[in-house]
Amino acid sequence: QVALVESGGGLVQAGGSLRLSCAASGRTFSSYTMGWFRQAPGKEREFVATIRWSGGNTYYADSVRGRFTISRDNAKNTVYLQMNSLKPEDTAVYYCAAREGFVSERSDRYDYWGQGTQVTVSS
Repeated sequence: QVALVESGGGLVQAGGSLRLSCAASGRTFSSYTMGWFRQAPGKEREFVATIRWSGGNTYYADSVRGRFTISRDNAKNTVYLQMNSLKPEDTAVYYCAAREGFVSERSDRYDYWGQGTQVTVSS
């Protein structure tokens, strides 16, 4: 079992930045692929970014590529999402997820989920 706890969400103006953190506990964090997803009101959960266990491979949704950066610190059992140049359409609940296996953009392939953290971007 892996427990995930997100933090770092909040209210920010358009053009601003936030850094989300996801602290993991339980089984060996360093062996898991980690992902960030988000869900806006009335919309389905969508992929944001993912990072392989080693940190050597990262993938992003087209909507965030160049603005968001996913990273991990296996010594701290933590994955991060640095979000720059935020837009009102980035407003959503952001979820951290973990899976054993290769990177994936599909939410149904992730086994463990955090409770989510709200990000609100005002125009």
